[in-house]
Formats: sequence, C-alpha cells, structure tokens
Amino acid sequence: MNINDSLEKLFSLHNFGIKLGIDNIKNFLFLLNNPHLKLKTIHIAGSNGKGSSSAFIASILQEHKFKIGLYTSPHFIRFNERIKINGNEIDDQYISEFISKHFEYIIKNQITFFEATTALAFCFFRDQKVDFAVIETGLGGRLDATNVLNPLCSVITGISLEHTHILGKTIKQIAEEKAGIIKRNSKVITAPLLNSANQVMKLKCKKMKSELIEVSKYISKKKDSVTLTLGKDKLEIRDLPLAGNYQNLNAALASLTVYHLLNNFNKDFFENGLMNVIKNTSLSGRYEYFNSKPDVIFDSAHNPDGVRKFLKEFRRNKKKYNNKYLLFSVLKDKSVKNMLKSLRKEFDKIFLTTINFERVASLKDLKNICKEFNFEIKIVNDRIGFIHKMLKGSKNDCLVVLGSMYLIGQVKKELLKNKLDISFEKM
Repeated sequence: MNINDSLEKLFSLHNFGIKLGIDNIKNFLFLLNNPHLKLKTIHIAGSNGKGSSSAFIASILQEHKFKIGLYTSPHFIRFNERIKINGNEIDDQYISEFISKHFEYIIKNQITFFEATTALAFCFFRDQKVDFAVIETGLGGRLDATNVLNPLCSVITGISLEHTHILGKTIKQIAEEKAGIIKRNSKVITAPLLNSANQVMKLKCKKMKSELIEVSKYISKKKDSVTLTLGKDKLEIRDLPLAGNYQNLNAALASLTVYHLLNNFNKDFFENGLMNVIKNTSLSGRYEYFNSKPDVIFDSAHNPDGVRKFLKEFRRNKKKYNNKYLLFSVLKDKSVKNMLKSLRKEFDKIFLTTINFERVASLKDLKNICKEFNFEIKIVNDRIGFIHKMLKGSKNDCLVVLGSMYLIGQVKKELLKNKLDISFEKM
C-alpha cells in the first residue's frame, strides 16, 4: 500500500466522528502491546499555547542531546507533521505499514482518526526508542485519546472558552476537563491561569497527591521579556524566534517543565533550546511572517484568548501599515462572535472564506454575525488569486490570515501547489 492510499484510508476515519473516552484506544493499544507504557512522556493540555509550549519543551530537550518524540495536531500541509523525532517527520513507509497491518481491526472497531493517529505515534516513538515523548492532547483532556499515559509530568497551558458544547460553558468546567490529565503522585506545571481555573488545578492536585508548580511564582515580567528563576539561577527570555511577547510565557512554562523534569539547569542548553525552536521542531503558524512588504502574517489564533494575544502583538506594529486586511475562517464550535467582535476594530477590511473541514463555520453564519455587528465583509472563494493580488499591491499594506489552523494549512498548501512567488525576509 502506498502512502496516498494509506492516508486516504486514514482520513476516511473522520466518518467515525469524535468519540470521547479512552476505552476504544485502550483496547487498540493492548493489541499493539501497549507502546505508550514503554515511553517517558510529558503530557500537555490547554486551550492556547499547547503547540508552542510543546515545541519549546522538545527543543530544550534536544539541546540536551536527547532523542525527542513530538506529537501535535493538527498538521498544516502534510499529515507527517503530526509525528516527529528531533524535528524529522515520521516516514511514509512506517505509516503505510501500520495502516496496512491494522486497518481491518480499525474499521471493525470503529477507531477514530485521532485514535488511530495517536496509536501510530506511540508505536513509532516506541520502535524508534525515543528518550522522551512530548504529547499534546487533541480535545480537552479527561476523555482525550492521549489520556492513557502515565506521564513524568503534566503541563497545563492557558485555558479559555472553547468547544463549549463538549467541554462545558464556563472556564471552571473546561479547566476540569483539562485537569483530567493529572495523574497521581506526579508533577503538574501550569501557565498563569484565571482564578477559577487555578482553583480547579489546586483541588485536583490535592486529590491526586501531585505537586503543583505554578509558573507565575517563578517569573518576573517586563515589557519585552520574562525572567524565570530556577533555584539559584535566572533565565532571561526575550527576542525569541516566535513573534509575540506572549511567547515569552510559553517559553518560561516550557523551561520550568524541563527544569523540574531533569532536576538540572544548564543555561546554554536552555537558551539554545528556546532560540533554536523553529530549527529543531519546524514549528510554524504562530504569528508567522510569510511575506514581507507587503506583510502577510499567518496566525492560528482559534479562540477569543488567542485573538487577544494576537492583537496585543499586532497593535505594536499596525501604525506602519496603510491598509490592514483580514482573511478569516473558523470552526463553528469556537466562540466566533467574540472573535469577530474583537477583530473588526483592528482591520480596514475583513474577508471571509471557507475551508474543507466538516466542523467549519458556514459563510452564511459568519455573514449573519457580521451583519449583527453592522460591519461590511467580502467573500473570497479564490484564495490564491486574492493573496496574489495583495502581493502585487502596496508594500505598506498588511494581510493577516487567521482563525483556524486548518485555514492556515490549506492556504499554505495552495500557495506551495501554485508556487506563488513569496519574497519572505525576516523582520
């Protein structure tokens, strides 16, 4: 079976939808000789900052000369991006052999796409004998397919309203779902959280007799930097390769995690891990400058808190632009109204598009929300033609593509397919 046939079969599992609960994957993993139990893992849940924090953790550990598995979702262009070892994507042959060997069981037992992908990652990391595996949850935590792990430590990033029809309608309820990854007698490292979410973490850690380590107690913040205190040592975090001052907090969370994981601090390894995060992990889609003059920025902000963090950074630069344009699409289970309400004040024109994904918000619904807020929008069907026109326009304009990781991925894939001339230069 070639890779295209394998991926077609794998993507067909989306027909089984989303199944919350871990019994299904537990049975599958038992058939696979429980690969997850052979791994030393760092398990990460949260609404925002999961991808960046995971990448920072993996990168710092790589600088310590460890072999690191990194499992994230979704992918931008290639499925293989989800499963990496030291920045190298899983090879096509391994995927094909796994799907060919187990597809009959997968279909018979209605294993979902995410469950199958998670099992694939665990097997690959086991077979490649990684030293540590950094594992992101997919949705929530308590009932997520990744929650079969017994991790060395659990990491909780920022928590905000998301998937409210599944996880709950309040921050407290969503935090309770995220806290579901906390295991007994473990270490739990948390980002700065709202009080309601923080109280959930404290109660859960007390119940599970786990050690709660709050990054807010170890940091001091300045305008453009964060200083992390690690025992007698200090780590100043600034000028990261990922744009946005909010990344300083993600980097601090990651550094604190690695420090408590290894019980050791080598300043060079930590600093190199933070500064080499893109090279080590191929991370993208986080306030990513895809083109310069005119600026084209990709950002995978997919909920109100993500938008707030994006806008905080964007406002620092917006005065240099004559015209500011937004190309937007989002999944329907997000807080779309709040996102658009925040975004409309910052852009001269907002363009709506759609993506090929079953949970995408319809153009009709997006238009109705915009009408409710009484601001004009335009529909973009030909994204490549639209971006090409922007690139030929004023060098002092800016286009932001934002709203969903799936949107960023599909736009990137279309750009590469059409080999559009991009004159990227780092700012």
